[in-house]
Amino acid sequence: MTQLHWLPEDPDWRSRLRVLHTHGAENTVKAWSEVVALANQRIDFVRTNALDQTARSIFGHQAPELVGARPIRLAILTSCTMAHLHGAIRVAGFRRGMWIDIYENHHGQYLQELLDPESGVHRFRPETVLLALDGHHLTRGFFAGLGEAEALAAVEEQIIHVTDCWRLAREAFACPIIHQAAPPVHRGLLGLNEHRLRGSRATGLAAINRSLRSKADAEGVDLLSLDDKAAQQGIAAWHDAGLWHRSKQEITPSAAPMYGDLVARLIAARSGRSAKCLVLDLDNTVWGGVIGDDGMEGIVLGQGSPLGEGYAAFQQYAKDLSARGIILAVCSKNDEANAFEAFDKHPEMLLRRGDIASFVANWTDKPTNLKAIAAELNIGIDSLVFIDDNPVERALVRRELPMVAVPEVSDDPVGFIDALSDGGYFESTGITVEDRSRASQYQSNRAREVLRTSTTDIGAYLRDLNMEMVWRPFDRVGLERIVQLINKTNQFNLTTKRYNEQQVLEILDSDSAFGLQIRLIDRFGDNGVIAICIGRMIDEEQLLIDTWLMSCRVLGRQVEPTTLNLVAEQSRRLGAKWLIGEYIPSAKNGMVADHYRRLGFTLMETSTTGSTRWRIDLREFTPVETFITVNQGEA
Repeated sequence: MTQLHWLPEDPDWRSRLRVLHTHGAENTVKAWSEVVALANQRIDFVRTNALDQTARSIFGHQAPELVGARPIRLAILTSCTMAHLHGAIRVAGFRRGMWIDIYENHHGQYLQELLDPESGVHRFRPETVLLALDGHHLTRGFFAGLGEAEALAAVEEQIIHVTDCWRLAREAFACPIIHQAAPPVHRGLLGLNEHRLRGSRATGLAAINRSLRSKADAEGVDLLSLDDKAAQQGIAAWHDAGLWHRSKQEITPSAAPMYGDLVARLIAARSGRSAKCLVLDLDNTVWGGVIGDDGMEGIVLGQGSPLGEGYAAFQQYAKDLSARGIILAVCSKNDEANAFEAFDKHPEMLLRRGDIASFVANWTDKPTNLKAIAAELNIGIDSLVFIDDNPVERALVRRELPMVAVPEVSDDPVGFIDALSDGGYFESTGITVEDRSRASQYQSNRAREVLRTSTTDIGAYLRDLNMEMVWRPFDRVGLERIVQLINKTNQFNLTTKRYNEQQVLEILDSDSAFGLQIRLIDRFGDNGVIAICIGRMIDEEQLLIDTWLMSCRVLGRQVEPTTLNLVAEQSRRLGAKWLIGEYIPSAKNGMVADHYRRLGFTLMETSTTGSTRWRIDLREFTPVETFITVNQGEA
């Protein structure tokens, strides 16, 4: 297993680290940028730990305050030794703009610490819990002589134990839980049909991992599937039996960079930090050859050649990503008509023009075009993953737009799939109906834009959209989508507070709060759930808008004042006389700093950190007339 093969290598990495170590404290903002840049290189266990130590020597535990990194407290509850993996987890966090503080229980004391409210893990107050029980610990009740019924009972005993740990962690910390599916560390006793020996530890561990998958789905626990990774890459890449016996390290140090990346990408996914859009170069990326020189008939694609089948496989992978909710875009130095011809007419093309949400083919430099794509799609530029066969273009984008993910690839299209999959750029912990319909939503947006540009009267444009806002209180049916939006929306998000499923359910059951999930439907289709609002009574007369977030796709359509009308109505229902709006600045939500002023609120106070509070008198509030009809949807 080549560690972090999708990241580039920098021959000057060590010298850059030395400079950072010597001068980093002189300018912490610049130092943090360099830490992130060095983390985004292909580095081994030794370099990973060196970078971790340098970063901690510069920042201590003050990095979040000094440079605006997202702080995360991660508790590792484990039956083995994992201290050698902490640095890799932290560095993988750097890669994603996060500062991860880690707590690990004393050796083997994970259950005792969960049960003791005075223990270290309770004092630590984790925001994410990783339960990592090793394969030896989980199978200590197994031996080859067990009958089938005894083996099933042993499996069930471990399932109960693990799910009890999940329950204890959830009750204590109300935070996301990650469960590590143990890698297959046991050697077989029967051979290729090991599954027929029910009592063997290899069979028992496989059965435990299998059963825990369905349990995790039912209980909202995220899986760190090390068993799958070991199946793909070989157990030797992950586990060294000699090290296990000497130091009880289930994961070998050489695998630490990859392990850390897997943990950090799950945390990032729950924090809304996964990428949203795959941007494709065309020549020698989507097809073989240069269409401007070779013509549509001359490009290599599809059945009949190994290379052509490789490009077709990559197109299918991109199409499958689109089906699960990833936006597809094109950024190519090409004549647009030539590029369109291949998408429209080539018989072996699997991707068609309708699959592409933003299509940019011209002779402008790619960094400029990538910025234009992000602007057109109304997403952050750090939401883009750009794949290009040309190393010069990759280097240019990395230099000019370091926030754009640019996988390192060879000229083999099959390797494009490996880089995207292994790199975990689009890591997600679930899939919603809105995810599956995202491609069609962006196509509808294009139709709306055509209507807008052809209409000179904005009022006529809005009226012609025939918009309907359909709202429902929070419910269990929409729970997954609600949590997803709360944790991944960054730009139009007044407070950027993050909530897990349990905390959302508490709002659902509260008599002094409300949660609203809001859809927008128009003549071009259903935009899906585009807004989430949470209101809480803070005393007998005042209601605080705890959370107000919206999709940027619907800006400029009077959704904001229409939502305020709805929030005001729900606030009055709870007896509120004053509606309080709060803005908490973040690195990405500057666009809504004046949101409440624009809606007619009066400024109450401004804090030293730039947070503001606003209020409006509900006794004098008159709903704003808009071109949107509002209806309550069925639960």
